[in-house]
Amino acid sequence: MKAIRRFTVRPVLPEPLRPLSDLARNLRWSWHAETRDLFQSVDPERWTASEGDPVRLLGSVSAERLAELAEDSRFLRRLTEVAGDLADYVGGDRWYQTQSGELPAAVAYFSPEFGVTAALPQYSGGLGILAGDHLKSASDLGVPLIGVGLLYRHGYFRQSLSRDGWQQETYPVLDPNELPVALLREEDGSPAQVSIALPGGRSLRARIWLAQVGRVPLLMLDSDVEENDLGARGVTDVLYGGGSEHRLLQEMLLGIGGVRAVRTYCRLTGHPDPEVFHTNEGHAGFLGLERIAELCDAGLDFDAGLEAVRAGTVFTTHTPVPAGIDRFDRELVATHFGPDAELPRMDVGNILRLGMETYPGGEPNLFNMAVMGLRLGQRANGVSLLHGQVSREMFSGLWPGFDPEEVPITSVTNGVHAPTWVAPEVFRLGARQIGAQRTEDAMTVGGSDRWDAVAEIPDQDIWELRRDLREQLVVEVRERLRASWRQRGAGSAELGWIDGVLDPDVLTIGFARRVPSYKRLTLMLRDRDRLMDLLLHPDHPIQIVVAGKAHPADDGGKRLVQELVKFADDPRVRHRIVFLPDYGMAMAQKLYPGCDIWLNNPLRPLEACGTSGMKAALNGCLNLSVLDGWWDEWFQPDFGWAIPTADGTGTDPDHRDDVEAAALYDLLEQRVTPRFYERGQDGLPDRWIEMVRQTLTLLGPKVLAGRMVREYVERLYAPAAHAHRTMTPDAARELAAWKGRVRAAWHGVTVDHVETSAATATAELGTTLNLRVRVGLGGLAPDDVEVQAVSGRVDPEDRIGDATSVPLKPVGGPDAEGHWLFEGPLALDRTGPYGYTVRILPAHRLLASGAELGLVAVPSEDAVEGAGVLMR
Repeated sequence: MKAIRRFTVRPVLPEPLRPLSDLARNLRWSWHAETRDLFQSVDPERWTASEGDPVRLLGSVSAERLAELAEDSRFLRRLTEVAGDLADYVGGDRWYQTQSGELPAAVAYFSPEFGVTAALPQYSGGLGILAGDHLKSASDLGVPLIGVGLLYRHGYFRQSLSRDGWQQETYPVLDPNELPVALLREEDGSPAQVSIALPGGRSLRARIWLAQVGRVPLLMLDSDVEENDLGARGVTDVLYGGGSEHRLLQEMLLGIGGVRAVRTYCRLTGHPDPEVFHTNEGHAGFLGLERIAELCDAGLDFDAGLEAVRAGTVFTTHTPVPAGIDRFDRELVATHFGPDAELPRMDVGNILRLGMETYPGGEPNLFNMAVMGLRLGQRANGVSLLHGQVSREMFSGLWPGFDPEEVPITSVTNGVHAPTWVAPEVFRLGARQIGAQRTEDAMTVGGSDRWDAVAEIPDQDIWELRRDLREQLVVEVRERLRASWRQRGAGSAELGWIDGVLDPDVLTIGFARRVPSYKRLTLMLRDRDRLMDLLLHPDHPIQIVVAGKAHPADDGGKRLVQELVKFADDPRVRHRIVFLPDYGMAMAQKLYPGCDIWLNNPLRPLEACGTSGMKAALNGCLNLSVLDGWWDEWFQPDFGWAIPTADGTGTDPDHRDDVEAAALYDLLEQRVTPRFYERGQDGLPDRWIEMVRQTLTLLGPKVLAGRMVREYVERLYAPAAHAHRTMTPDAARELAAWKGRVRAAWHGVTVDHVETSAATATAELGTTLNLRVRVGLGGLAPDDVEVQAVSGRVDPEDRIGDATSVPLKPVGGPDAEGHWLFEGPLALDRTGPYGYTVRILPAHRLLASGAELGLVAVPSEDAVEGAGVLMR
């Protein structure tokens, strides 16, 4: 019989065991080994059955066992010690509290998904895992962050395979009462709520669930409440599901409802109000509109409110392709704002102006969430050095007249949270070498460019560790493969071969990620005969573990999965290559440590960062990757291999895949496998072990999320907090009025004449020339602009590269025609073809960059005559 209603019966813990409840409700257990060990000792069998989830464990353990533990003095001592450690961790000073300077009182961090632990399945892939690692590292460093997301009742889908290898999706219902979260409640005990107005007088209400991630609160909005109609209840049903309107409502709830949830949380708990708002990808961009509306209610007009909001907003873009950005039809957005919907006192035209693609190459009828993020954020960044460059080019239309390198988008390369992703065995090896506390500090705070202590670990210890981790992976793979085949309909009698799948002494390659076409899941299948030769080589075999989910709507991705599964089903190779369905955090934590090589072969430069290889590296796994994302930035032959790319613009895609697959096979045959199997005098693969050592020593400190979060604090959060404090209401009004005046007058700003003291087109190194420029300012004053001489080496088309800009100074007042003269020195400090130009930019003390307004005036051809290119 089927139950007509379900509810969760919570255990009543005996008084001495009450701290267990606090430990289970703080997700620090997900990266704190001592806490997990404590819960495992409560009931080892039930701990395994609960998949390492303390909330589920405590909900299933018997009252008799709890009573027994309440009398167990040894267990109670451990409980007191672990609970005390959590109290110290949450309440004590950490890195952030020891910094000088004006750091923000609090930062609100918005993301559509958060991968904190498999026990809270609110993530689909890299964006969510990155967001979870950001929260955990902020907690370890003591950064006063508040996370904001949505609570999806079905999370992301679970993946299984049909008998013929086709991906199948299921959406299990998640009961928040069975998750490590608690309702945020008002002082009278009622659930706290936020509300969004919908067209036609309807409303979308949401409760606020709180997950405690160490020191960091994570607020998640849930629309499945009785006060909503059926449509509104389903808004937070599935991550990345539904059509355009469904996605728009999710993003309005995340952005606008998220700000309201933050205000509610701060009111109820006394947490400081955020001075900085960080938008992790464009999905949460509407948060800026709600903050402008707050300021308008306090007396500012829209333009001044926009300046005040921009000052304290950081926007991070994660996609290197326009297709990865949410874009909505203009009319759909217009319908959901204004007098009959949300933000009724705000002019809909002002809202639309923030997101419309009104630039060369844009589609003027589409509202682009990343464009809105950039227009609402005074500071923006990509997630690797290469991705910053790609982003500057991709969004350069927003800053016409500026070279891509001047577009104000910087980069902070992603990192990963070492305590989450490093195998306990690796941690213990480090602790034996330098002590547990120093190892923990090295993995969380980082700060050193090297982990020199790794150099002292004996080769034998490193090799035994690597084999132990590989053996654990073999056991895990066989269990998961058997479960997968049972789901595919196979009987036990058919599955005896699984006991021989993988070998703990064979070179093991991992490949696991989402399955969009650009990540090229099946590149390894390009020449199947060569792959089979590699898998079955009599002396130097390889084995490959593959996992990944295709988006439910992506049939092309599902075909790639099926193609790989069918190859892996072949009886000739199925003991050497496996596909594991339902890739997620729990699987990943076993997969990264057990592999010797982490393979990544995206189409360059379409991988924004690619953090899976970082997690592998922290466990001593070597990377074999296309030079994209973070690997482009940090690759060295000392600790990995780069797959050559054939990414010329004229290259046929099929030919490019053939070339790059052949390069991959060549690397494996000629360089990777010989090094793994080659033995030195002591019987160990000493050259391979040295590469593992270099990976840990040189890459380890770089790939830490602790390094990443410290960079965000120092380079983005602190400047944003300073700008926020400087941008008082009067300053915001001043800046908005100034911008309006400059934009209105800019058509009259001209460079009329340029002359130099150079008599010829050649000059000697070290010469200083005098530059005189006559400009028209169109009614603006010299203080409103900066006239710059821009110089540097030039290419055959006279384009300036590696440019240096020097401000010129006004000389005297305006002439009879109202024109101004600017002068300054131009130092010829480089040999070879050299050139200069002159330009005029808006200038104001409250601008974060001269490119902020996207306005620039350059010389006309008439003005250039006689100004010339120098040092040909």
